[in-house]
Amino acid sequence: MHPLQCVLRMQRCQRWGPLASVSWVLLRTCRAHSGLPSTACSSPERQQEDGVWKDFSSRLATGPTFQHFLRNASVPQEKPSSEVDDPPPYLTVDELSGRQRKVYLETYGCQMNVNDTEIAWSILQKSGYLRTSNLQEADVILLVTCSIREKAEQTIWNRLQQLKVLKSKRLRSRVPLKIGILGCMAERLKEEILNREKMVDILAGPDAYRDLPRLLAVAKSGQQAANVLLSLDETYADVMPVQMSPSATSAFVSIMRGCDNMCSYCIVPFTRGRERSRPVASILEEVRKLSEQGLKEVTLLGQNVNSFRDTSEVQFNNAVSTNLSRGFSSNYKTKQGGLRFAHLLDQVSRIDPEMRIRFTSPHPKDFPDEVLQLIHERDNICKQIHLPAQSGSSRVLEAMRRGYSREAYVELVHHIRESIPGVSLSSDFIAGFCGETEEDHFQTVSLLQEVQYNMGFLFAYSMRQKTRAYHRLKDDIPEEVKLRRLEELITVFREEATKANKAFVGCTQLVLVEGLSKRSATDLCGRNDGNLKVIFPDAEMEDVTNSGLRVRAQPGDYVLVKITSASSQTLKGHVLCRTTLKDSSTYC
Repeated sequence: MHPLQCVLRMQRCQRWGPLASVSWVLLRTCRAHSGLPSTACSSPERQQEDGVWKDFSSRLATGPTFQHFLRNASVPQEKPSSEVDDPPPYLTVDELSGRQRKVYLETYGCQMNVNDTEIAWSILQKSGYLRTSNLQEADVILLVTCSIREKAEQTIWNRLQQLKVLKSKRLRSRVPLKIGILGCMAERLKEEILNREKMVDILAGPDAYRDLPRLLAVAKSGQQAANVLLSLDETYADVMPVQMSPSATSAFVSIMRGCDNMCSYCIVPFTRGRERSRPVASILEEVRKLSEQGLKEVTLLGQNVNSFRDTSEVQFNNAVSTNLSRGFSSNYKTKQGGLRFAHLLDQVSRIDPEMRIRFTSPHPKDFPDEVLQLIHERDNICKQIHLPAQSGSSRVLEAMRRGYSREAYVELVHHIRESIPGVSLSSDFIAGFCGETEEDHFQTVSLLQEVQYNMGFLFAYSMRQKTRAYHRLKDDIPEEVKLRRLEELITVFREEATKANKAFVGCTQLVLVEGLSKRSATDLCGRNDGNLKVIFPDAEMEDVTNSGLRVRAQPGDYVLVKITSASSQTLKGHVLCRTTLKDSSTYC
């Protein structure tokens, strides 16, 4: 038998019945895995495992064929989220059950991965798994991974070496430990992970989290299993994410998945797939539930969050085409119809006037005036915009396929600042992209000096396979030059951010309290409207909503803080009073 037995099956997005898209499962038998004949594995445990595999194989052989699924394929129909999924034909409902096995989840990378972790846990919890924060007692360890740079992937490879030791020391009396790789790294590397690290039991791409109970059921029988199919419509709209921290004051709400921009350096379209947006109604329902739970801030998430376009309601599909920022273009044909980001932002901000609304990560091309005007008008939409530039050189921006020049970007910055007085800006920059000259690098340095961002995220370029840059450009900047340029960018950013943030000194800022400062048990920390961290002493204060009452701030409270000092990353001050978002406008 070949070490890898590929089983094709057709799988509907919402259930196990007649199916609409193809996914694959990799199964590796214990015998093929070890390279030993069956007579060499004669322990009771091995005999029991062989029996399980034979039973599984017989059911698989007598199950439906590929042609059966083709004949029975139909357009998926919506079903109530409370309806129990039918098991696949080769597994029973009992085999799909977690049977209270304990799952340990580790999250790496961006905010989307945090939200993906909450989605994956929601699905597993429904299937009978328990959550643990103790690695030693876990029966299943799942790593939600990132592939945006080589360093992010190397972190996972190193972590797997640590987990290999843990798995090898597992007592035979316990349930065998299963390890899974989820997210972008699973999608990018696929079977390379299974071949390189034999101790990995399951792979699940970003669109395959509904399949986790089945993958783990297959893994229980001693096989490796994977589903890395990218979907054109999966948004997990009917899955309510389960918050990782019960005491959290804020939450992430995914509104769309994937990206169509195809920037030449970016792996995201290949690991997250094409853009598709959740129905507005499902997003509003999730935000309402978070408000009812007492959360005070939600961040709307998407790889290109402000290109949101809900086409689920037919009556809006003939609407006008998308408006782009002035001087910007897209790498794809202009999309028609659907409910756009301005509509969603308007509806979300109306749910709870005391709940702050943020969004990330946007593309600069998708900031029409109606979005900027809405941010300016609504008190609970934060006056903070992430505006990824990536480079200050028009020549490099063209090679990156960003769809704008330096001049158009700077003009947009001025327009945003005119439209939203006091707005805080953050950005992303890449040092050492293909063909970047010293002059190009200097242009990026000068953009940092010109704009004076309040926050920044800067990285050295890391070429990724499958991207346009990988196929058409040359990664010709030596690593030491990339790192030197990165350090120069970081130094200039910090200098300019310090100048920008010192403008807050002497001002009163509305701060949403998050909890104790990590550096001092006598200080509290929170974030202002511009998403800057604010540190202030934990002291008694007046509660303006209850005259004469003295209180101490708790996580989730809004407080007014007079800023006394500022650095490139933090503001410090003393607390004035506890207030509400609505009442704070009187003081700020």
